[in-house]
Amino acid sequence: MGNTEILVVGGGIVGAGIAQAAAAAGYQVTLWERATLGGATSANSSKLIHGGLRYLESGQISLVKSCLEQRKALLKLAPDLVQAVPFYIPVYQDSRRGAVTIAAGLSLYAMLAELEPHGRFQLLPKSQWATLQGLSLQGLKHVFQYWDGKTHDSQLTRAVAASAGALGANILEGVSCDAIYQGARVCQVSGHDGAGNPVECRASLVINACGPWVNGLLERVTPKLVGLPIDWVQGSHLLLDIEPPAGVLYLESHLDERVVFVIPWEGKTLLGTTETVLSAEPVAPTVTPAEEDYLLAIYGHYFTDWQESALRKLIVQRFCGVRVLPKAMGSAFGRSRETIIHSSGSHPGIISVYGGKLTEYRVTAQQVLTQIRQQLGTREAIADVDRLTLPPAEDRLN
Repeated sequence: MGNTEILVVGGGIVGAGIAQAAAAAGYQVTLWERATLGGATSANSSKLIHGGLRYLESGQISLVKSCLEQRKALLKLAPDLVQAVPFYIPVYQDSRRGAVTIAAGLSLYAMLAELEPHGRFQLLPKSQWATLQGLSLQGLKHVFQYWDGKTHDSQLTRAVAASAGALGANILEGVSCDAIYQGARVCQVSGHDGAGNPVECRASLVINACGPWVNGLLERVTPKLVGLPIDWVQGSHLLLDIEPPAGVLYLESHLDERVVFVIPWEGKTLLGTTETVLSAEPVAPTVTPAEEDYLLAIYGHYFTDWQESALRKLIVQRFCGVRVLPKAMGSAFGRSRETIIHSSGSHPGIISVYGGKLTEYRVTAQQVLTQIRQQLGTREAIADVDRLTLPPAEDRLN
């Protein structure tokens, strides 16, 4: 049976970030990922490293400020994976959010970004509206342009995991966790690899970073450990075989209060996302027909040269990720996106992460690291993650 101080279960961006932070802080770390690193939720995001402009509407100012700080850090630490791109917000005669509201939101966004260069915004001159590649000009009153970031989410996850590995973490793909026994001092963990061979580990702390399957892992704990009440919220995307826009379009849905992005992605146009509350823990998340109709209707509303039937034939990929939110009634749009780090006095050796944003994975890792230090004491750090650039493509885990 192998021994480790910390066993991270789950190899998405949050698990990889925790492994990197803990290894840099001098702890002995092992990570188990049941499939491939960054292959589930962390491969199915909107590919954005952003402050979350829309979260200002629900008063989540501290979250937006934190995300903007992380955007700035990642532009520096991962320059070949995270790039600043222009975002465009068209304001029409019948838009719910008028020019004054948008300008106020972008001004606050800029202030929260501490007026750094990528916090600036402007009104796009009318002479340049035609460059927005097919966007309807009928009733268009203003176009705002600001900056945020874009990334390749799964590659970013693998780069962070590779960094953790270079710091001494043992990163294992294809290892599933079957059972966790919380003992007096350590957790005894059993699992199996892709060939069905048993794998065992003794860990001082188990970090549950299983994303939407966070409570599913807790069901395998002895003595019994009950997780927090949660909702699973699915975000779906469509990749269209259409020439990509020059930047990201931030579009107000004409069907509800939400916003949808039109994103350049690998030479095509990515459209997303939805927020569909699921009734149960997802097994294999799938884009629903209603979500597809919703996204195509919004695209067709703004790009009027396209008929929905023609757009449907141009779908080359459908994918969706699932996030965890605290259990609540009503729409997911206005709910808090704050990540919850949860532990129980009855099970001091298990820490569970509920939620977690791609942009904020480093913040989540540091929050978990604080609890690790409280439980295990400090170690002699071997690296500073705030100065640790991510490896180039040829050095990432294959």
